Amino acid sequence: MQPDYWQKRWAEGRIGWHQPEVNALLRRHWSALALPAGCHVFVPLCGKSADMAWLAAQGHQVLGVELARDACAAFFAENGLLPEVAAQRSFQRYRSARIELLAGDAFGLDAHDLAQCSAGYDRAALIALPPDMRQRYAGQVLGKLPIGCRTLLVTLEYPQHEKAGPPFSVDQAEVERLFAAHWRIELLERRNILAQQPGFQAEGVIRLHSAAYRLSKASAD
Repeated sequence: MQPDYWQKRWAEGRIGWHQPEVNALLRRHWSALALPAGCHVFVPLCGKSADMAWLAAQGHQVLGVELARDACAAFFAENGLLPEVAAQRSFQRYRSARIELLAGDAFGLDAHDLAQCSAGYDRAALIALPPDMRQRYAGQVLGKLPIGCRTLLVTLEYPQHEKAGPPFSVDQAEVERLFAAHWRIELLERRNILAQQPGFQAEGVIRLHSAAYRLSKASAD
């Protein structure tokens, strides 16, 4: 998927992946990461997610990256924040209090950008990417997080032939294939959510689960 695809979706307001409420799996399982107060949390492909405000309210410093500048600006406006805006290499940086968003291509981040991050949160990044990009994302984006980093990964699982993504189905076998070489992986929860997703039902999906994993970076990519 090219950047223009996502830019167009934001410009046209076709952002069905956006959740106005804080994700339930984040609330339930964030404590499982056992993170120190004030640590930096990386949120890739963050959009204008309410989850970032929740993470900041827990005392964390949040670093998000999002391709669409409209999404970054909307996050601060909708949360009543006035960010400082400045250029940072190929990114436009928005910063206010505990939250910093980089508008630009996540694949343009380097290890220095993420060096302070001891945690990550991915609810909508991995499942937004088609299969040929997921391996690259695992190695070139999450792979730049430092050793010891702990990440909460949330995925969806459904019969892929029943619906065209995004969001795409990413099952446990694929999570293992993508991350097992450098991360310790623990499945925290898998739950049936089809009844709460009428959009998936309308497209003919007959089985839908969400899954939450704890990933711990054990070695360098």
